[in-house]
Amino acid sequence: MMTEAPGTGRERIAAPLCADCVADSAGGLTFDIGGIDHPGPAHLLLRRRDGEEIALPLTPAEGGRLRAALPSSVDLPEGRWDAYAQFAEGTPRHLTPGCNDLRSLVDRAPGETAPRIAVRIPYPTRQGTLAVRSWLRAPHAEAGELRIGEGELRVRGRMYGTGLAEDAYAEVRERGGPRSVLRADVSGSAADFGFTVPYAPLAPGIWDLWLRPAGEQGPQVRIARLLDDVADKKPVFRYPRAAVRAEHGAVEAWPYYTVDNDLSVTVSATDRPGGMLLRTKAVRNG
Repeated sequence: MMTEAPGTGRERIAAPLCADCVADSAGGLTFDIGGIDHPGPAHLLLRRRDGEEIALPLTPAEGGRLRAALPSSVDLPEGRWDAYAQFAEGTPRHLTPGCNDLRSLVDRAPGETAPRIAVRIPYPTRQGTLAVRSWLRAPHAEAGELRIGEGELRVRGRMYGTGLAEDAYAEVRERGGPRSVLRADVSGSAADFGFTVPYAPLAPGIWDLWLRPAGEQGPQVRIARLLDDVADKKPVFRYPRAAVRAEHGAVEAWPYYTVDNDLSVTVSATDRPGGMLLRTKAVRNG
């Protein structure tokens, strides 16, 4: 970040500022910034990629540091938010990540009756700066164990913010183009749910997984995995492909998490003669 040195007419490079982050189990974040030599008012600025901004006051803390708090009660709309420090009327300065204490996010289990799920995970960008990935869902269907069998995907999870009615079901929706929707029966009770996605009826393309916890008249809830400390699951959670003799020819199908950590299935046509079936062992991933 370049700032102008008063009275010189020249530009100098501002020293990078390092921020430590601590996450709490309710979805709040605390930021501590050291190496501050600027008196006067200061703010931690969170700027979403579309330009929306949220300013949090930075106040003195122990060790000559400045601290800002983002409680779970303060809305942070879904998206990726770059973090800056701003002093008085100066130019915002990028923050670099220090120590991120995310232990409280591992195996996080909010109350099932919580009206919404707020998830904020600090992470380093490709440029080495600090950003926060935020989700705000009400209600929320959390993906849990995925088991891959012969030609099918078995999904288990937990519902937050509402219960499961007797007529609850899952939907497998084709993304883009003329959309097809396949229904899957849901088993379970109270908040826990399970269903099976057969690969054979799915045409090549991407299929998104949704839950209808109250049937046709209730909410449409995107199934996602949010309640842990992994900001981007797509490159981390990898699942084996299954070759299937599908209704549309020989295909390979596999589940994956999108860039938003939502659960989807990719189906890809193959050139294997006769649509040979690949026998895969059941794979568990909690």
